[in-house]
Amino acid sequence: MGLRATEAATGNGGGMRSLPDFLGRKSKYVRMDDVLPDEQGDGGGGGGVVRVRGGGGSGRYVFACSVFASLNHVLLGYDVGVMSGCIIFIQKDLHISEVQQEVLVGCLSFISLLGSLAAGRTSDAVGRKWTIGLAAAVFQAGAAVMTLAPSFAVLMMGRLLAGIGIGIGIMVAPVYISEITPATLRGSYASFPEIFISLGILLGYVSNLAFSGLPDHINWRVMLAAGIVPSISVAFVLLVIPESPRWLVMQGRAAEARAVLLKVTDGEDEAQERLAEIEEAARVTATGNGKAVWRELLRPSPVIRRMLVTGIGVQLFQQITGIDALVYYSPTIFRDAGITTESQLLAATVGVGLSKTVFIVIAIVLVDRVGRKPLLYVSTAGMTACLAALAASLSLLAHGALPRAAAIGAAILTVCGFVAFFSVGIGPINMVLSSEIYPLRLRAQAVALGFAVNRLTSGAVAMSFLSICGAVSVAGAFAAFAAISALSVVFVHVFVPETSGKSLEQIESLFGGGAGAGEVELGDAEHLVQGKEMS
Repeated sequence: MGLRATEAATGNGGGMRSLPDFLGRKSKYVRMDDVLPDEQGDGGGGGGVVRVRGGGGSGRYVFACSVFASLNHVLLGYDVGVMSGCIIFIQKDLHISEVQQEVLVGCLSFISLLGSLAAGRTSDAVGRKWTIGLAAAVFQAGAAVMTLAPSFAVLMMGRLLAGIGIGIGIMVAPVYISEITPATLRGSYASFPEIFISLGILLGYVSNLAFSGLPDHINWRVMLAAGIVPSISVAFVLLVIPESPRWLVMQGRAAEARAVLLKVTDGEDEAQERLAEIEEAARVTATGNGKAVWRELLRPSPVIRRMLVTGIGVQLFQQITGIDALVYYSPTIFRDAGITTESQLLAATVGVGLSKTVFIVIAIVLVDRVGRKPLLYVSTAGMTACLAALAASLSLLAHGALPRAAAIGAAILTVCGFVAFFSVGIGPINMVLSSEIYPLRLRAQAVALGFAVNRLTSGAVAMSFLSICGAVSVAGAFAAFAAISALSVVFVHVFVPETSGKSLEQIESLFGGGAGAGEVELGDAEHLVQGKEMS
């Protein structure tokens, strides 16, 4: 006895498709507490049609707020994409060594982790909205320092500031979106940051190509300066988006929180109900014991241990299979495959960015239709095949067994194929899984732990790739990535359950929990009901 979300009346006039419909459809699972009783509808005897929260004009407002809040993720993507081309010209202009190149590229992940750790306390102190603005301001300062840097030391100072700004931004936006969005739309809207990261990478590649014709001492500075433009738009965002209602409640500003909820819900009754839920959740959070949570994570029960293996393992494999090596150093890979001119190298990277952006949208369409695990199977198996093919083609080229033109074609095809398979599965799904598998009392800290592993692994790969290539060749490096990626297929098969469409209690039972394994929390009792039309 469920409710089909695609058939539920949403009060948008019936003719206009919502964003989730545009992407494919809304999730066919809705929370029971997001279903509005018949008397709250406006159709009277609606013949059994049930309304779901989040429709109407409020849905468009929440959509706009979620998009605006995600703009800082363009900065992360742009920095990753643009640095792949900048590093070519920085090396020529500032005469930096290979090790310095690795440090400059790879340190962003470590530095952004510091910013992310600071984002929690900052957003609790000044609010989610103004923390989004702070992140953009810090990034602007860092980008300006890098643009004007006369030496490697000053360039690293700017990189430090930019990394902190990016770290703050990528942590606060998902929190803001989750706190302002109805649960029925949260899955689709929570994917916006991933889309904007991919868009930023594409813009960075395009910037490389557009400005590469300028003199070597100018072009990389213009490329970096162009990254300030998206962050300037955040000033407009701060004039448009409201503060998070949850943060307002935590500050004792319930009246302001109610005013915000009236904008993001479909009526006064729904706004009052959500306000009561937020106030109750805030009371539970205030009485929580953070030390006890970390104690439970460090000395986990068998059920929590299996959850941690799954959550942290997916975060680890997302990075250790080499995505940052391909994104940051794609010009190096294409040069090794036989592309010689800088314009051709940078044009090939635009294809990589385009593949990543297109397939991340496809993933969002499929994640609720197909499920998490099938997409992870396709993703990890496809990545393994592409990495093995890339390693083989580069090795054959080095031994003179493959024509140069064929090697170039194989390199472009396999690199684009790798980022496509990455983007359709393990790229976006790692955070989806992390937000689903942990009990409410542990979720924030467990997700943060997984994110830290992800960033540290990303930095380690980016900072060691050139050295590994020097030791075992580019082909050898990707052969190693292929072997690790093959292990990720086994990991998905053994350790990752299918969580799509299951209640939080059912997800806990997949890891060996349930009624006999421990107490089920009230906050975890958010039932997801598979859609069936009510008769």
